[in-house]
Amino acid sequence: MREYLATLDDAAFGAASEVTPKFVSPSDPAAQWTGAMRGPAFFAYADNYLVDVKFGVIVDVEASRAIRQAEVGAAQTMIDRTERRFGLKPQRLAADTAYGAAPNLHWLVNEKKIAPHIPVIDATKRKDGIFSREDFTYDKARGVYTCPGGKLLTTTGRIRDDDLRLYTASKRDCDVCPLKSQCCPEDISRKLLRSVYEESRDVARAIAHTSAFEQSRRDRKRAEMLFAHLKRILRLGRLRLRGPWGARFEFILAAIAQNLRRLAKLTARPPPTADACLA
Repeated sequence: MREYLATLDDAAFGAASEVTPKFVSPSDPAAQWTGAMRGPAFFAYADNYLVDVKFGVIVDVEASRAIRQAEVGAAQTMIDRTERRFGLKPQRLAADTAYGAAPNLHWLVNEKKIAPHIPVIDATKRKDGIFSREDFTYDKARGVYTCPGGKLLTTTGRIRDDDLRLYTASKRDCDVCPLKSQCCPEDISRKLLRSVYEESRDVARAIAHTSAFEQSRRDRKRAEMLFAHLKRILRLGRLRLRGPWGARFEFILAAIAQNLRRLAKLTARPPPTADACLA
């Protein structure tokens, strides 16, 4: 019980989300009820690796709840810990879309100065023929959007839902606009939401169109191969120990085994060939 209570303020566990889990394990309350494997749901922990993709070596390991917010918190913990312990900080971070939330991108770009090679989580694109937010032009100096019809969307500056500002067009402009059917056919005026971290999201979007980003996508296969090896070769499909510390202990032991295997491959050399001599 003390161990469980000690994890309530941990970014990888209790502090990861304010949502109360649907089910709680009576024998291991910190485990997460999940159906991530597209099969029957079960209680589980997530294993998070920080991997040097150049050599395929696991630099740090962190256990967390099996939800996206917890995995992001675990990633930040590993990056901070690796810099503090070893003086190592990556120039770029390659990860999947689960790590593309705006606050995490802001943390990487502005606080850690790490290039985020991460797809951005973006729900603003429309597929029904209505103008998406990308069709509007943002003027940073004036803090306004310009719509495809040339009219302005302004904001009061009030932040809602923790990190969003609402930009609204004038009803007078929208009423007479010939593009209204493509912009806001069911609303009196067009509204847009912009994250206070949008500049960091723009940095990630720009990187996503570079050749370096494509290389990072290929490099990520090294990390994915480690998880495949973990499940298929080391057979770590089920934990023997309970609680966060038990999960961490097993994950660290597995990472040590994988690093030793990798070290053997990196240091092994073929035996020298002996010169043949005939008498």
